[in-house]
Amino acid sequence: MTTLGDTDPDPTDALSPLPSRNGSGTPARGRLRFCYGPMDCGKSTLALQINHNHARQGRRGMLLVRHDRSGEPRISSRIGITREATEVGADTDLRQLVRREWVAGRPLDYLIVDEAQFLSAAQVEQLAELADEVSLDVYCFGIATDFRSRLFPGAQRLFELADDLQPVQVEVLCWCDAPGRFNARVADGEVLREGDTVVVADTAPGVVENASSPHWETELATLRYQVLCRRHFRLGDLGPASPQHGQLRLT
Repeated sequence: MTTLGDTDPDPTDALSPLPSRNGSGTPARGRLRFCYGPMDCGKSTLALQINHNHARQGRRGMLLVRHDRSGEPRISSRIGITREATEVGADTDLRQLVRREWVAGRPLDYLIVDEAQFLSAAQVEQLAELADEVSLDVYCFGIATDFRSRLFPGAQRLFELADDLQPVQVEVLCWCDAPGRFNARVADGEVLREGDTVVVADTAPGVVENASSPHWETELATLRYQVLCRRHFRLGDLGPASPQHGQLRLT
């Protein structure tokens, strides 16, 4: 039985240095990427496509999600493609998730993280550590701003730390045909300006989950989201067929 010396890396330690992948003797570094955009721009679809492409090349990855719209531990796209994923909790240490895979003899090459805006700043820092110290490629997908047009804490930290920032190129239009960037929260035809930062709903009425509740209280509601341009987000204008309420004064 071989005993590891004090200076030898433990192969079961997820944070041990990895051997060089580039043949130069220098340990390879992973990259932390953040792909962002408003609702309906295809972020989850892109996440699953990237996972498919990497898996076809024999790379092993792990899918992570925080508050998927389905309410289940999966990555779901609006075009109907879904994959099971590991749900990230508020207190999840992402380094430990990777460590457990290594201990089980399943070393990872990359991570896919959907709904990354809901991560804590500390969890984003853990992803950066995994990219730097374990050479994982980390792909994060999410919305930049909440329904008040303010950065989510997770998105803000990703903007600060990511190696690559990439807006998703599928253009989402406001009802006026201008580019839409703002995710308005709508209830009973009105744009809401106050409320919990994290309320998981879709772009159509349905089941709403209040993620600020310890056990995610679920209720039927007419709450939905609508992507608007800046002007109509400010005015609270949902279009000709909707009442115009909730004007935001920029004073």
